[in-house]
Amino acid sequence: MFDRQPHLAHPTLSLRPAMADDWPALAAAASDPGIWEGHPANDRWQEPVFRAFFEDGLASGGMLVAQEPESGSIIGSSRFDFARVEPDEVEVGWTFLVRRHWGSRSNHVMKALMVGHALQTFEQVVFLIGETNIRSRTAVSRIGATLTDRQMTAQLSTGPVTHLLYALDRAAFAAGPLAPHWAERLS
Repeated sequence: MFDRQPHLAHPTLSLRPAMADDWPALAAAASDPGIWEGHPANDRWQEPVFRAFFEDGLASGGMLVAQEPESGSIIGSSRFDFARVEPDEVEVGWTFLVRRHWGSRSNHVMKALMVGHALQTFEQVVFLIGETNIRSRTAVSRIGATLTDRQMTAQLSTGPVTHLLYALDRAAFAAGPLAPHWAERLS
């Protein structure tokens, strides 16, 4: 049985299940318009749009909050999702981080924790990314995920968006840049 809301920890970042009480801190973290530049839902920094994103994340049963271990500050979120996957796979996505963590190890560590956890149960993890979201497409390629021929259209606050599917299986994870971060996780 897959735990969709685990507690995962690394010396530089921790992930825990999202709760309704996280709304104020997560909304504050997401309120920077610069986070959403280049994202198909570039209006997600606005309270009503982010509120829908947050509520959908809670309803998914797989939303995790990212925190700095030292301060406990919420720095973003991600989630496990099953709505758009095939058998023996799980989606990791809906991820954002505050900009002061961009260019740090935080995204790699977050993905290492989530992907490593998921690959203990599933054969592969998939990432659905908006076709025009170059920053996220580049980031997921850097962690070893490969572009597949699968696509889908999703309705976002800004309208319909074509999403491309990237995949990362156990072998690619073990040989890729996330494996050392997974090895550094705290039990």
